[in-house]
Amino acid sequence: MNNISNCPVCFGSVFTDFLKTQDFFLSNEKFTIKQCSGCGFKFTNPKPGLNELPKYYKSTEYISHSNANDGIINKIYQKVRAYTLKKKLQLIESYIPEGQILDIGCGTGEFLNTMQESNFIATGIEPNMEARQFAKRNYGLAVYDEADIPGFQKNEFDVISMWHVLEHVYNLKERISQIKDLISENGILIVAVPNPSSWDAKHYNKFWAAYDCPRHLYHFDHAAIKKLFSNYGFEVIKLKPMYFDSFYVSMLSEKYKQSKFQFLKGMTNGLFSNISAVFNQGNYSSIIYVLKQIKA
Repeated sequence: MNNISNCPVCFGSVFTDFLKTQDFFLSNEKFTIKQCSGCGFKFTNPKPGLNELPKYYKSTEYISHSNANDGIINKIYQKVRAYTLKKKLQLIESYIPEGQILDIGCGTGEFLNTMQESNFIATGIEPNMEARQFAKRNYGLAVYDEADIPGFQKNEFDVISMWHVLEHVYNLKERISQIKDLISENGILIVAVPNPSSWDAKHYNKFWAAYDCPRHLYHFDHAAIKKLFSNYGFEVIKLKPMYFDSFYVSMLSEKYKQSKFQFLKGMTNGLFSNISAVFNQGNYSSIIYVLKQIKA
C-alpha cells in the first residue's frame, strides 16, 4: 500500500478520516477514504501499489470489461447503455460535429464504436488486455495500452473522453498533463465521475457502490473537478447529470447491504436521489463535465 502525502487537488498535507469502508465487490479488504482539510477533496488513502491494482479488477463480473447479459442488473445495464450511447454522441456532436476522438479507458469499445459509426476517427486507450482485444476483434477499433499514450501527436484530438475513468487513474498529474498535450486548441474534454455529494452517497454511506474502493482511488465533487482541472488550464463549461447511474448504483448498494427487495429499494432510492439533486445544487449520483482549455 502507498500513502498519499499531498492532496492531488490543492497539494495540502493535512487530512482527516472521512469514511472507513471495504471492497464489497471482490476482496472484502478494508479501506479508508481521507478528506483534505484544505479543499475537502476525498481520496482512498493508503492506495494499493501500482502493481497490486490489477488483482482488484480480476472478476468476470467487472462490468466495464464485460458484456454479460445474465442477472437483472446486467440486463438493465445493457439496455440503458444502448440509450446512453446515443445521448453521449449527441452531447459531443453539439460541440464538435466531426473529427478525432480519444476515449481513455474505452473498455470493450461500445462508445467508441458509436463514435466510429458517426463522423469520427476513433481511437481508444484500455489497460485491460482482454477488453482491448474484444474492442479490436468485434468493432475493428484502434485501441492501445496506456504505455502507448506518449506516442500520439501533440494536439491530435478534437475530443478526449473519460467515462467513469478519472477515479481509477493512478497518477492524476501525469494523466491530465498528457491530455493537455494531446487535445487540440479548440477541443473538448469529457469527464464523467461519481459524485460523493449526492443523496445516494450520503444515504448508503460506507455501502455506496460508487466508492468502489480500491478501484476508485479518488472521489470527485463539483468543486474538486473545477479546482483540479483549473490547475492545468481547463475550465468547466457544462455539467450534465447521468440520471440512470443513481438507479444502478443504488441497486448495487442494496446488494452490498444484503437487503431484501434490492431491486425495488434501489429503484426507489435512485429516483429519490435524482429528485433530491434538483433541490441540492445539481448533486446527481454521477456528473458529466464538459471542459475546454482556458484561452489566454
